[in-house]
Amino acid sequence: MTQRAYNFSAGPATLPLEVLEEAREALLSLGDLGAGILEVSHRGPEYTEIHESARARLLQLLGAGSDWELLFLQGGASLQFTMVPQNLGADADYVLTGNWSQKAIAEARLLGGDVHVAASSEDTGFDRIPTELDLRPGASFVHVTSNNTVRGTQWPELPRTDAPLVVDMSSDILSRPVDLDRVGLIYAGAQKNLGPAGVTLVLIRKELLARTPDGLPTLLRYTTHAEKGSRFNTPPVFAIYVVGLVARWIESQGGVAALAARNEAKAQRLYAAIDASPLYEGTARPESRSRMNVTFRITRDGLEEEFLRGAAARGLLGLKGHRSVGGLRASIYNAMPPEGVDALVRYLDEFAAAHA
Repeated sequence: MTQRAYNFSAGPATLPLEVLEEAREALLSLGDLGAGILEVSHRGPEYTEIHESARARLLQLLGAGSDWELLFLQGGASLQFTMVPQNLGADADYVLTGNWSQKAIAEARLLGGDVHVAASSEDTGFDRIPTELDLRPGASFVHVTSNNTVRGTQWPELPRTDAPLVVDMSSDILSRPVDLDRVGLIYAGAQKNLGPAGVTLVLIRKELLARTPDGLPTLLRYTTHAEKGSRFNTPPVFAIYVVGLVARWIESQGGVAALAARNEAKAQRLYAAIDASPLYEGTARPESRSRMNVTFRITRDGLEEEFLRGAAARGLLGLKGHRSVGGLRASIYNAMPPEGVDALVRYLDEFAAAHA
């Protein structure tokens, strides 16, 4: 390999090169220890420092104080579709904005609670974020998916709710500042903006831990993991190690606010290129467009495969849209450098000129 490709995959996604290089070395030895990260005890001093450092960095980056608990869990965001209503109560309001909120609603209904869809954009193919929410007094919580990887939409800002707001932030966590005053719980699979697949972050207000019923199986209780510092059982040590490296990398880039400005510039440049040519058509309404997942189509039939082949030949990977909707998708998470977006824009212009 002489040059790394620009990886636009929706997840597992690109990671900062310096993080990958340091992790590569740690596979053989953590510093001068003579044993690698995959070999050390999850209760030993070497991993304890890694675990606590990652946790502290994430709390600081998220702006969470002493009234919050941060957990490292397993099972992906998909397990949180079940754990959230099990721990907080199943009579909840959900906003339906795409594939992942559909799955969250389906899982919650299996628990037998009164699940209410407070708003939906399904009638227009999930091309927008609803603006009017029919929220019920007394709901256990309100659930939203902050960014929709499949459909390419993103909440411009989180809604204000009386019930605790639960946010699936798997695909845009730490990509922009979040007003935690609006939030009761955040969960996020790591494999898009945080690190590799295998660990799920849960940020929960400590006061909500009191809702966890005693009758739940041990590993499904948030309190189990809070009381044991996310080490009740063996945690995914390598994934958490890399998450800690990514958190340190975010700090080195100037923090979340600096990355938000860079992400906005990347997205605007890419959307401008799509909007400039009649050969391309964005699939999300402009006011709801994601800064993480740019979804679009080629307006002439039969050109998508040629586009993808040409992209791969130029080292632009992972541009095929989700299998459920087709089309094209460029995921431009935190670790995608502006140079990668510039390379994709050049290719978009070249391809459009070749098929004018």
